[in-house]
Amino acid sequence: MNADLPVLNAPEGAALPGVPATVTDPVCGMTVPAGAPRVAEHAGETYRFCSDGCRTKFVADPNRYLGGADDRAAGAAKGRDTADGHGGCHGGHGAKTSSPVPPGTAPGTYTCPMHPEVVNDGPGDCPKCGMALERSGPPARPGSATVYTCPMHPQIEQDAPGDCPICGMALEPKTVAVRGAEDEPDPELVDMTRRFWIGLALGLPVILLAMGPMIGLPVHDWIGARASQWLQLALATPVVLWCGWPFFVRGWRSVVNRHLNMFTLIALGVAAAYAYSVAAVVAPGLFPETFREEHSGLIGVYFEAAAMIVVLVLLGQVMELRARRKTGAALRELLSLAPPTARVVGDDGAEREVPLDDVRTGDRLRVRPGEKVPTDGRVIDGGGSVDESMVTGEPVPVRKGEGDAVIGGTVNGAGSLLIEAEKVGDDTVLSRIVALVADAQRSRAPIQRVADQAAAYFVPFVLAAAALAFVVWGAVGPEPAFAFALVNAVAVLIVACPCALGLATPMSVMVGVGRGAREGVLFKDAAALETLRSCNVLVVDKTGTLTEGKPTLTEVRTANGFDENNLLRLAAAAEARSEHPLARAVVEGAKGRGAGAAEAEAFESVTGGGIAATVEGRSVLIGTPALLADRGVHLPADLSSEADRLRGEGRTAFFVAADGVVAGLLAVADPIKETTAEAVRDLHELGLRIVMLTGDHAATAQAVARQLNIDEVEAGVSPERKHDRVVELKAGGTTVAMAGDGVNDAPALAAADVGIAMGTGTDVAIESAGVTLVKGDLRGIVRAVRLSRDVVRNVKQNLFFAFVYNAAGVPIAAGVLYPFTGWLLSPMLAAAAMSLSSVSVIGNALRLRRG
Repeated sequence: MNADLPVLNAPEGAALPGVPATVTDPVCGMTVPAGAPRVAEHAGETYRFCSDGCRTKFVADPNRYLGGADDRAAGAAKGRDTADGHGGCHGGHGAKTSSPVPPGTAPGTYTCPMHPEVVNDGPGDCPKCGMALERSGPPARPGSATVYTCPMHPQIEQDAPGDCPICGMALEPKTVAVRGAEDEPDPELVDMTRRFWIGLALGLPVILLAMGPMIGLPVHDWIGARASQWLQLALATPVVLWCGWPFFVRGWRSVVNRHLNMFTLIALGVAAAYAYSVAAVVAPGLFPETFREEHSGLIGVYFEAAAMIVVLVLLGQVMELRARRKTGAALRELLSLAPPTARVVGDDGAEREVPLDDVRTGDRLRVRPGEKVPTDGRVIDGGGSVDESMVTGEPVPVRKGEGDAVIGGTVNGAGSLLIEAEKVGDDTVLSRIVALVADAQRSRAPIQRVADQAAAYFVPFVLAAAALAFVVWGAVGPEPAFAFALVNAVAVLIVACPCALGLATPMSVMVGVGRGAREGVLFKDAAALETLRSCNVLVVDKTGTLTEGKPTLTEVRTANGFDENNLLRLAAAAEARSEHPLARAVVEGAKGRGAGAAEAEAFESVTGGGIAATVEGRSVLIGTPALLADRGVHLPADLSSEADRLRGEGRTAFFVAADGVVAGLLAVADPIKETTAEAVRDLHELGLRIVMLTGDHAATAQAVARQLNIDEVEAGVSPERKHDRVVELKAGGTTVAMAGDGVNDAPALAAADVGIAMGTGTDVAIESAGVTLVKGDLRGIVRAVRLSRDVVRNVKQNLFFAFVYNAAGVPIAAGVLYPFTGWLLSPMLAAAAMSLSSVSVIGNALRLRRG
């Protein structure tokens, strides 16, 4: 176990009474003796350092390292960027917490799922909650370091197995191994399993010796009552002191770090039962005669309680670690999509198989029928249908031909493909998806605040309840009253489970985000996942969201003596400088109709109006009637009427002018996606009102809205107006989700409660959104909303169970039912209930995987 995890950052003299006088280096987070020689003064406080390097950094910029206590602990745990480009200090250690790496354990960063600020350099347990740290972050590539983290405190990271210095949980790998993750041993699980089986083998005879006489076994006739107690002592001692040692370490660390947790309670309960029993066997004369049992004349002992509490908690830890391992299944499934090798085609046409990590951008790769596409690229020869369902969630294979993009990890059907690698390694769609999912799984949902607030008072409340039970039963309980009071107090300490509260939200978020990734829905963080469930208005753009986003030129009308070739040549030259989908339609349409080529010498984008350019010395305008009128260009009535007719058919019509004279009219058709109508119906059934905001003409927008039964339409809007409209909707008391795919959608996406970027869109749109759909399809929004509601429902179920369990378990363990029913909760049963409470929360979260 890690012995060097940091205590909360504190000035000199802040140690707890009875705790060794240590302080925390404010730069790197290392625990150092209060008398460490390297000292600096700031704002009247004395700070001590582990090395000259840390002291130098602190003196140069004290405020950088002196945030709030929790922030400093988090900063120290994570490490800080320094002027030399490295975190930590130069005193022989890193800024992250560190623990010895067990043989065979891959190094890396580990963090706590309940406390993301806890970061450790290897497996271990969280110093706040005691949970095992998990690997954190995106998948580790072969040969890279493994990072361990706590599922409850993701800020805890270290490069070796261990436990969280906040909660005491075993750290878990933060990164998911690229291959062989299922076969990779979990050092914490291996250790806990070994301790459990040894503890069970030694603990069962203790149960037999203690409980045998109660069920009619003549144990005392075989070996005598006194010998039975000594044998129980011999058997229970290794169970408590070796099998249960990790719980004492975590409990002690929780006191040192001032974050009392479940293991504080377990350690106190086991220690009390064991110490009392040892004293009763070794020095029975210390106890008054009233403590002696009538039938044996001996002081009663509770070795079976101490031993079986340890065994049952170990069993709970084993079950919990196994269940938590399953929460990473979605990431492992995604990672397994990438093939281990690729077939590279050389300049001479010869093919050779190489490891996937050796593929470089520009390499030509052969993908045979039935094989996986190795990496992102573009087809340069051949054709076939590619199954992209594992990435996009869409079951229908997509036809690919020369020039089409392919995604690494998808499966080629019939036909051979020759592709050119465009993105490799961490830049591929698959790698970026996994990194995004890993980050989202470690983020904290707003609903987590409920559990955090309860947990802050939970352990002190339990300690007070245990003390009260001990005092009350010690005063009024049946003889021997002291022993009766002790058993009830121990039961209270053991039955309480703050981890069930702490795990309720992060486990559901981890599983839900993973399921979303399988369905082509990527959440940037848990806040977006939670907020989406309450959205009741969905704002959508038209082009690329409701429509294919691949418009084609369908109509060309000339005016004022311009011929079609000249009109298209001027328009294509101007539009070639624009990134708008309609511009691409004009350029491609002009090429297809054989228009000659020309170059634009100047270019201006007019927001919400169109474009202006200079082509071959002529001033060219392309856009709306308002743009033409603003520039003093007269629009003929017949051409305007023709434009209205085309817009009524759902086409986008715009005008071209040259040197102040209208040259003609162009119309572009962007077909509605086949899946849009079905998705709109489903969204209505989910209770969402759909508002379409588009820069297109009103007639075109209304035609599309009529076909799809859109609730509200606003056309001719600028990016600023889209943003303002979203703000207006929010001000009206609605919770707004905004779906878009272009640069012009980015302000509105950022303003919405939840921004949804269509995966076919621009990087700017995706960066501004909280949700990204791998497939640019509204059906992904339907899946996202349903998933969000499933996850939040699951979280509420977990929180309800955790609150009810603890609210009922603590009073029952304290003995409130005893005066009325004669029922008491045995510490062994309390341990079983406590262990199962965390496992049940995780098990309920895992139900989300089934959808």
